[in-house]
This record gives sequence, structure tokens and C-alpha cells, in this order.
Amino acid sequence: MKLGLPARNPKPTPPPPPLSASLWLLATAAVTLGPHAVTHLPAWLSAACVLALIWRAWALRTGAPRSHALLVMLLACVAALAIRLHYGHFFGKDPGVALLALLLCLKQHEIASSRDIRAAVLLAFFLQLGLFFYDQSLPVAALALTGTLLATVSLLALQTDRFRPTASLRLGGLMLVQAIPFLLVLFVLFPRIPGPLWGLPADAHTGMTGLSDNMSPGSISQLGLSEAIAFRAEFSGTPPSPPQRYWRGPVLTDFDGRTWRAATVGSDAQPSVVVAGPAHSYRLTIEPHNQRWLLALEHPVSADATVRFARDQQLLATTPLRSRTRIEIVSHPEAVAGLSESRAVLERALRLPSGSSPRAVATGAEIGRNSATPVATLQAVLDHIAGLGLTYTLRPPLLGENTVDEFLYTTQLGFCEHFASSFTVLARAAGLPARVVTGYQGGEINPVDGVMVVRQSDAHAWAEVWLPERGWQRVDPTALAAPSRIESGLAASLPSGDPLPLFARPAMRWLRDMRHRWEALSNAWNQTVIGFSAGDQRRLLERLGFSEPDWKALTGLLGTLSVALMLGLFAWAMRQRARRDPLDGTWQAFCNKFARKGCPRLPWEGPMDYAERLAGRYPRQAPMLRAIARTYARLRYGRASSRHDAEIRELRTRVRQLRID
Repeated sequence: MKLGLPARNPKPTPPPPPLSASLWLLATAAVTLGPHAVTHLPAWLSAACVLALIWRAWALRTGAPRSHALLVMLLACVAALAIRLHYGHFFGKDPGVALLALLLCLKQHEIASSRDIRAAVLLAFFLQLGLFFYDQSLPVAALALTGTLLATVSLLALQTDRFRPTASLRLGGLMLVQAIPFLLVLFVLFPRIPGPLWGLPADAHTGMTGLSDNMSPGSISQLGLSEAIAFRAEFSGTPPSPPQRYWRGPVLTDFDGRTWRAATVGSDAQPSVVVAGPAHSYRLTIEPHNQRWLLALEHPVSADATVRFARDQQLLATTPLRSRTRIEIVSHPEAVAGLSESRAVLERALRLPSGSSPRAVATGAEIGRNSATPVATLQAVLDHIAGLGLTYTLRPPLLGENTVDEFLYTTQLGFCEHFASSFTVLARAAGLPARVVTGYQGGEINPVDGVMVVRQSDAHAWAEVWLPERGWQRVDPTALAAPSRIESGLAASLPSGDPLPLFARPAMRWLRDMRHRWEALSNAWNQTVIGFSAGDQRRLLERLGFSEPDWKALTGLLGTLSVALMLGLFAWAMRQRARRDPLDGTWQAFCNKFARKGCPRLPWEGPMDYAERLAGRYPRQAPMLRAIARTYARLRYGRASSRHDAEIRELRTRVRQLRID
């Protein structure tokens, strides 16, 4: 007899997942990775993801064996190293999303069991969440929802592959609909987190465009073709007329001969403003630009408590705008500002760099010597600019060291920043304190929702001159060459041949109408969903009866409602389960028909006994009653293979046609 250790039972190999689950997962990966690949993934990584998915589709179609684990590991290491070299680090939004995209693609090639499918679906869910790190608009939400639906269907396909694709999508959609009550409860009660969805590393706020806190030749003309929205304004009354739509942003005082920069000013000193004319009360929704400065219609006199006023009438936020921000403001466009301006501010508004644009400086000084009053000096400067025959264009030529001289006396082609800069230099040389103001001019009222939309293409620069007993006066020298810019906007003021924004072209009226509708819908989404702040949450809960909701009350309410929803869905699911079998539904309809006649089926009564009792009460229908009971008993208690949909439909028809005398 041989002695030896008992043989080990080999660990059972899990069965491979259904082919339908792998196909649904492939579709999930394609829909999930598509937006990432188009918007922010490096081109080489996007191409690698596309090739990996095509490779996986070919393998599923041909039945090729799955890739070797060592090959997948080698590809993962090489790609991870490339991501590290591309971004310079692994920690952050962009490299993190890139790594998740890589893992989702490579995971497709090592799927051997249902567990691998579930792991890949989890990666897809993380990447769908990652879409909102970059954009939280309606299209992104729709893409994320589509990816979630496909991921849910992938999990359903692990349980059964007998459904057709349309039936699978319908069942997955039904499961998502069941989640809507939980979504609403979490949306209303979950604590609101201020700031962007991602805010840890330095790359949290990259990609934000718009005005800057400095201005050089060409810096604003670069925005002239941008259709991106800078902010929206909702007025409580009649909006201001187009000539009054000057939206004040950064005020630039310091000049080095080429670039204008904002001066350091105190942010807690309320500017000196003498209120005059009608007031405009409005709410601004400003897109993030990662700067502290805000925008306001001239001249702001009051705003939210979180807003700070600077002495130069700038509105400043306490922190850079890294998410969409709403503020309430009251402005008086006809107010007078800066009557009691300090000597230090006025002296700074007269400084010019030595040796810069000598011809313009000499011309300004001569104008100042020959003018009797500051008002006459201002008019002489304007007359001088108007007499030069300057041309307003979106394509100004590059300028050299003496930017003002070259624009005024050589190229004579410029955008608003050229006009504002040159006027300010001439005014300072003539002895008038002057500074440049950047912001936006104009705004289009959306006819769908009545909200004024201001775009990056409305970016503008103008000047302010300080006059005794008048304070700071706005002067827009661009109007000297293009007066229609103020009344009718950018498109009406450019010379023929200059490029126009797509939606500003005359032939695109139908496209503008579509854009109005879409932007009204997007604004509603931003205001009600994305803009649902902690203050909005508190006010809603107060209306619901929670006077001072704290985290304990919110947690208790959240838990109670979640349990109630789960019980409700459980009860609904059990009821649906009872209705699921068409044979049982047909028999129940038969029993209900006689129950309404006062002859219900007893709980212990089988189908044949019940039919015999009914036959005694309704002898004329006895043959039909016995036939229905026999058919039901055979289909219910016979072999499963003996049940046919055609027989069930025939039985349902007989029950429906049964008449009781």
C-alpha cells in the first residue's frame, strides 16, 4: 500500500463572462472615453485608447484569445511612464484622469471573468465623474448619463444574455429612473461644497480664458472672434440702453511703454460716487476666470456683502473666481465718481515712461500748452485722434518698441486697446490724469428668457480722464473711428474683409435663433442645478419647515427619506414581480372576474376545485370554466418546456371573452 498526501482539489476556474457583457462594456468604454479624448487627453494617449478599443473589438469579433498578462502589464508600465513624462507628475486632475483612461482601455484585454467586467465598470464610473472636473454643462451631463446607462446594461448582461439590445437598454433605463428619487433627495439635502469640484493641485483651474489684469497691443483683439460667454445679467427692470452698457473690469494705471497693468489699490475704501440718474438692479452670473476682479455696470454703488470695493471703482472678490459666481449689484450709469480723488492717485495717473513714444508725448505736451482749460485739452486730444484717419480692425499689425507712435502715425490700424492706450498717453502728456479701463461693452438680450448675454467678443478697452469738478469721465476713443461699435456691436463696426464671429454673420440668423434657445436652456440648468448653493439649500429647507437646519437634522432627514424610498421601491418591485408572469396574471384576471360576482376563490382552493364550484353555480359556462382551469393547471404545473406564449395568449383571450350570466 502506498502512502501519500491526498491530492488537492484544483481551484475552480470561473466561467467566462457572456459575450454580450463584453460588447456592452466595449460600448461603455467608447462613450466614456470619447469626451475625454476630444477635449483634454494628450493626442498620443487618445490615439492609443482608440487603437486599444479597436484591438478589443477585433478580438471579440474573431474570438481571439485574450492578451497575455505580461504584455498588458508591459503596455501599462510604458504608458504610465509616458504620462509621467508628459505631465511631470502623477498627482493631479489631468494625470489622474489620463491614468484612469489608460487602465480602462487595458482592462478590456484581460477580461476573463465577471469580476473583471465589474472592475472595468467601476473604472468607467470614475471616468464619467471625471468629466465634471472639466465641464458641468448639459451636454456633459447627457454624455455621463449615457455612459452610466451603458455601464448599467453591462452589469445586467452578466446576469442574463437572453434580452435583445433594445430590451436591455429599456431595463437599464428603468433602473436609472428608479434612482431619480434618491438623486433628488441627495441633491437637496447633501451639504453643498463651495468652490470647484476639483481644487487640490495647481491644474484645477487651468484652461480659463478671458480678460487679464494687464493689457498689451493685441491682447483684447485675440478675444474678438470668441463666442464664449463671459457673463450673464438679469435685470429686475428695464435694461440700460446700448451706449450705457459699459461693464467695468480691471482698471489699468501703470504703463511701461508697451503693457498696461493694474495699480495696487486698497480694497476696503468705498469710492467717492455722487449718485445721479436711474438705478439698475441686476444679478450677474460670471464665468470663472481665476482672477479676483469682478464686473459691474458703471457705476456700482452697492453689491453683495462678499464683494469689496476698490478706490478705482473695481469690484473685487475675496478669492479668485474659480467657479461660476452670482452677485447682486446696483449701478447708476449716470453717477459721478472721484470728485475728491487723492493727489497720489492723480499723480500716478500722469506718469509716463521716459523715452517711450516720443512723438505722441511731444504732441500731447504741445496740446496741453495750447489749451486754456482741462475740458479744452480733452477736446483737442480727441480732435487730434479723429484727424489721423485711424482704422478699427480685428487684425492689427504687430507693433515694435514705441507702440503708441507706431499706431498713431505709421500703421494707423488697431483694435480698442490701441485706441485706449494711445489716447491715455496723449492725455497724460497734455497734463490730464488718465487711465485705461478694460471690461466689456454691449450685450445681447436673449429673446427666449430675457437674460442679457455678454460674450468674450464684447471685450473692450476705454479710458477715463479726471477733470476738476467733474471727477472721472469715461472717454471711448474707439468711437472716433468706429461709432457703430457702441450702438450696434463689433460686427457692425469692422471693415469689410475682416473676419466675423460665426454667429454674427448675416446668413446665420437661423443659427443664432437656435443658439438663443440652447443658451436659455443652459442658463436654466446653470442657475437651478449647478448654481444650487448652500444659501439656496438653506432657504429651501426653511420653506420646508426647518428653521435652522444643522448637520444632525440634515443627516436624520436624509436617512429617513432614503429608508422610506427604499421601502417604497421594494414594495413596488414586489408588486411588479407578482405581475411579471403573464400566466399568473391571466389566472388572477379569471379569479377577479368571479370575485366581483360574489364568488371569490378560497385561499386553499386549487384551480380544478374552484372551476367545479363555479360550474355548479354557472352551469351554462361549465365547459368553458373547466377548460380554462385545465389549461391553466397544465401550463402552471406541467413541465416548463410545455409552456408556450401562444397558449398563454389564447388562454388570456378565452378569459377575456368569458361572459357570466
